Amino acid sequence: MTLIDTDPLLRPSATRLWLVPVLSTLLGSATALLPFVVSAPVLPPLGLLMVLAWRLLRPEMWPAWVALPLGLADDLLSGAQIGSAMTLWTITFLAIDVADHRPMWRDYWLDWGLAGIAIMFCTLGAWALEGFAEGVGLLWPVVPQIALAILVFPAVARLCARLDRWRLTR
Repeated sequence: MTLIDTDPLLRPSATRLWLVPVLSTLLGSATALLPFVVSAPVLPPLGLLMVLAWRLLRPEMWPAWVALPLGLADDLLSGAQIGSAMTLWTITFLAIDVADHRPMWRDYWLDWGLAGIAIMFCTLGAWALEGFAEGVGLLWPVVPQIALAILVFPAVARLCARLDRWRLTR
């Protein structure tokens, strides 16, 4: 037992422990509200990137069911079909839970690979669900968004690591 465990003055705030990951994910989802004028979807889904970075950084922090309310908030903020991010994020969390138990170790490259697969799954799944609801559009405009999201993921993971370090300090 360390001094931080025994002294309540050295422990981080309980509110900050759970509020920082949730608010950062919601702020990532709220970037869809920014006034960008583009003819194709090029802005990476920052809410998805934040939730993946937090999930891969701290696997013990969030159970799989937390993807439902965070996905609902993302659906509401991004204007997507209600239930699309809820469904896709929950499936992604369950798949990451299964993938966490397979390898004996995890490193930067494995996390980036898992995130890349999850980004492709969620983006293509959202495209398919949107196409099912409103008619199938072209697939090629989504490809740059997927590529940019995969390339931006390490920066978002680093941001989450810094937020996590701040979150755990007194």
